[in-house]
Amino acid sequence: MTATFAQSVRPAGRLSIRPAVRAVRATVALALLPLPLLAVAAAAAPAAFAGGGTRRWGWGRGDGQRAEAQAAKDAAAAAFYELDTAQRDLRISMETIAAVDSSPAARRAAQEFAALGTRIDEVSGAYITAVDAHDLDREDLDSSTAARARTDLTRAKDELVRVKADLERFGQGLGPLLAGAEAELSRLAPAVERARQGLLAATEALDAVRASGLRADDLAARLAALSPELTRLNQGAGQHGVTETIGRAERVLRDADAIREAAEQLPQRAAEIDKRLVSLRTRAQAITTRAAGVVPVLSELRRRYTAPCWQDLQQVPEEARHAVEQAETKIREAQTARDEQRWPDATALLSTVRALLTTTDESVSAAGDRLRRLDEVSADRQQEVERTRFAIRDAQRLAMAGRSTPDPRHAAPLDEAVARLDRAVAGLEGRHPDWWRFLTETEEVRRSVAAVVQAIREERGAGR
Repeated sequence: MTATFAQSVRPAGRLSIRPAVRAVRATVALALLPLPLLAVAAAAAPAAFAGGGTRRWGWGRGDGQRAEAQAAKDAAAAAFYELDTAQRDLRISMETIAAVDSSPAARRAAQEFAALGTRIDEVSGAYITAVDAHDLDREDLDSSTAARARTDLTRAKDELVRVKADLERFGQGLGPLLAGAEAELSRLAPAVERARQGLLAATEALDAVRASGLRADDLAARLAALSPELTRLNQGAGQHGVTETIGRAERVLRDADAIREAAEQLPQRAAEIDKRLVSLRTRAQAITTRAAGVVPVLSELRRRYTAPCWQDLQQVPEEARHAVEQAETKIREAQTARDEQRWPDATALLSTVRALLTTTDESVSAAGDRLRRLDEVSADRQQEVERTRFAIRDAQRLAMAGRSTPDPRHAAPLDEAVARLDRAVAGLEGRHPDWWRFLTETEEVRRSVAAVVQAIREERGAGR
């Protein structure tokens, strides 16, 4: 699989062996066939062996030199064939690496392989020149010519063998790069298939939702937007590269899964919106009813307590009425969005309604809570005072723990808290005390004391 894919993504470029070398390869390969096949091939194409004529086997004087030269020629042909085969095999590995890896190491390997290709071209050219220079089938071949042929062909063979050894050493060093490239290639087909299956699942989920009466137009648009990505996946890694194709497949799968999940959740989402619409209508009606009860509460506050205790609540009934009207308008808009299946709009409108009703509910509750707290403190102020004094004393004990004198940073705010409490109690003297001011002041004192306690604990926790 690796070799086949590498061939499919191989860029066009200069062959590493010159055209003359390529023309010789078929002849060399045929010359190296086993003898039975050689006989058949020779009968079919004698010119491929003899260079235009049939070899004369009945040699005369100098037959030993001729035989040695012929043996050198055969050995050189075998070396040439082996080098060519090794280069072809290694080129497949290099193309596999180049299709996946663009790291500096991969680029260096490509440069080294190109340099080896240049050397292969040189020694192959020298071999072809040596073969062309010596016709060992000549009847008048003398011993000295045969000896020169043997020397030239042996030299060519040695160079071919030497370059082949260098090529093999280079190939052995490609192990980590090739392993990484093959591992990346092994991810390609599964990644593309998962993306296609994800798109199919998203399409089926969307069809099921539409069959139930939900349009899901936004999901359909998102799915349609993935169509160009699917086209690129189908074009394959040969056009777009392995790494880019794997990344695209992973993105398509994530997007398709998101669409599928949204489609599967759409019926539940619609039901939830329907439920919230009913709930918020009921809540708005309940707040309207409760807001009507604020008027008598305000009347009671005005009758029994001074103006500062209730002035900030005067607008609650009108504000509640206005807020409920706004909420009901938003509920109608949300219902329209739901009917038109504009799910994000419906959800956003319902969130606005919920926040509006929550604020109104708190305002309506504030009047009743105010009357209750004022009644409690006016009947027994000492409970509020003791609650505040306890918080101050507890903070003072913490500030003195492990110390003979308190830290001024802690002592000053605690002393101020004591003074503020005393002033708040003193402010209750008279015929019409401001009970609400007293309550807000004691709350503020407790908050300031709590801040001191928090600071002490943080400092001790940090070892200061």
